[in-house]
Amino acid sequence: MNTVNDDFDEEAHDGEEFDVDLLEEELRQAASILDPVPAQLREMAVAAYALHDLDARIAELTFDSVVDAIPVRGAVDAPRMLTFRAGEVTVDVEVTGQELLGQVLPPQQALIEVLTGPQAAAPLVTDDMGRFTGDAPPVGPFALRLRAGGDVVVTEWLRV
Repeated sequence: MNTVNDDFDEEAHDGEEFDVDLLEEELRQAASILDPVPAQLREMAVAAYALHDLDARIAELTFDSVVDAIPVRGAVDAPRMLTFRAGEVTVDVEVTGQELLGQVLPPQQALIEVLTGPQAAAPLVTDDMGRFTGDAPPVGPFALRLRAGGDVVVTEWLRV
């Protein structure tokens, strides 16, 4: 039984077999020539994938001052405030032009890695109150990996 689409395909191709895989490959080649993926974006994607941690819990972004806060008139260079949550663990982060500050709640000893690419940065260590400080703010896309006890929590990737 022929449907309308079958009749259309037969008429359009005059009995020739239509190769979807060949069309897809030709479209990919055309896209790579006409609109190539920037090398920097490709490197960042590979780095992000290489840094994934299968056993980690993903901390969801629950607050971002860029999106959720009410703007203050006249405020210049206001710090970006972020809150991530994974189960009972909350990570509050403040990103300024000079540093990265944060606190893990409930307060606990933890190592915080600032993920920005394939190069591993020195981990930040929390104090007894769960607070941590980084001397330099992340540049470009970043995520945080928290290691506390046997648990690993990774935040979503964000751009400062």
